[in-house]
Amino acid sequence: MPTAPRTAMVLAAGFGERMRPLTDHMPKPLVPVAGRPLIDHVLDRLAAAGIERAVVNVHYLADQIERHLKSRTAPTIVISDERDKLLDTGGGVVKALGAIGNEPFVHVNSDTIWIDGVKPNLEKLAEAFDPAQMEALLLLAPISTSIGYAGRGDFTMAADGRLTRRSERDVAPLVYAGAAILRPKLFKDAPDGAFSLTMLFDRAAAAGRLHGLRMEGVWMHVGTPGAIKEAEAAIAASTG
Repeated sequence: MPTAPRTAMVLAAGFGERMRPLTDHMPKPLVPVAGRPLIDHVLDRLAAAGIERAVVNVHYLADQIERHLKSRTAPTIVISDERDKLLDTGGGVVKALGAIGNEPFVHVNSDTIWIDGVKPNLEKLAEAFDPAQMEALLLLAPISTSIGYAGRGDFTMAADGRLTRRSERDVAPLVYAGAAILRPKLFKDAPDGAFSLTMLFDRAAAAGRLHGLRMEGVWMHVGTPGAIKEAEAAIAASTG
């Protein structure tokens, strides 16, 4: 059985434009939700899942994120500096691969937040990942029960877990929840510079090697200032 990942990549470089005016002078990963910055919710969850090292990419207001992360001891933080050029979700990982290493790793957005079910979703993701069959295993949330999400979904999932991306005019039942396990091999022959990870997901899907896991619990899409209160209410209800 494959060993659970011990390294993660946390995406924290974006501008957070939809979160303005909160992000005019603060990077989105530091926006507080339920009394803690978004990135701390993510890093706490990674630490609980046994992640020992987290590579965090930075660009917008990078100094603030670096200062904030200096006090963290678990997981160990490695900064991937994109101050000179923002590399998007795919190019950012390519730049960080030297720090990530050759083993499968957890890939997570710094602003994704969810309430776990009985068993932690990152633990379930690690147990379900099979490198013999997958280049990527995405954590997916049903759009019908997600909080703060008004989109049309991202994927449909076959009985064996393989994913198909939603066509432009359709609605799909599942949305990518911003957490995945990826093989470094996914990035073989990736383009130089900035590019979206979506391109590599589509390539893996075409090869039958993009799989999904339906999460247990509730995913919260904290994309705007107005969504924060809704997420905080859900968190309070789950812990009350």
